[in-house]
Amino acid sequence: MTGKVKICGVNTAKLPTLTADEKHELFLRIKKGDNSARDKFIKGNLRLVLSIIGRFNNRGEYVDDLFQVGCIGLIKAIDNFDLSQNVQFSTYAVPMIIGEIRRYLRDNNAVRVSRSLRDIAYKALCVKEKIMNQYQREPTIDEIAAALELPREDVVMALDAVQEPISLFEPVYHDGGDTVFVMDQVRDEKNLDETWIEQISLREALGKLPEKERGIIDLRFFKGKTQTEVAGEIGISQAQVSRIEKSAIEHLRKSL
Repeated sequence: MTGKVKICGVNTAKLPTLTADEKHELFLRIKKGDNSARDKFIKGNLRLVLSIIGRFNNRGEYVDDLFQVGCIGLIKAIDNFDLSQNVQFSTYAVPMIIGEIRRYLRDNNAVRVSRSLRDIAYKALCVKEKIMNQYQREPTIDEIAAALELPREDVVMALDAVQEPISLFEPVYHDGGDTVFVMDQVRDEKNLDETWIEQISLREALGKLPEKERGIIDLRFFKGKTQTEVAGEIGISQAQVSRIEKSAIEHLRKSL
């Protein structure tokens, strides 16, 4: 999805990037009301928005819409970022951008149910009502499926599809203090925001390494090669690879 060259008229292949020093200098100018510095900072961080919307590429939304919403989150992050805090801008901006996109998806992405599922659900509800009136009890799914001469799985899927969806922001408990929402009781182990932010920070830290150190880290930890294999590939000794690797890891620790 994010392989498009142009998104909202922006040529993503030519998006600029900013160094840490450039970001700091621009922020000083932004805080003084320099709109040209603000525009330059926004353009210099559009790659961050582009990388984040790729996380939502299975939602069936237009990439242009997600990009625009992500840019709103970016602008909010710029307007609220505090230079006095010891944190990188990307670390602060990523949750803001993700939150903006999630709000958009929550408010605009309606659940669509196919006509065939609605038909099965309607017939299943009719059978359910008939059995309840006749036997004064709740019928089982197997009884409904047998009456309709349909697989049990189809009936279950159809009935689930027509149930009213519950918002993640539906309150489930309130004692006069903080309200507990449905989303507070649901945990996604694979796509934690903390993990996403750590990946962004690691990518930035890798970008600051000298080319040789970055190359060795890539071969060792991303491509799984041994120090001996790396040494043979780039034409230096295994001892040199070990020394450069330790130096690179120390630089990464300081950056992170």
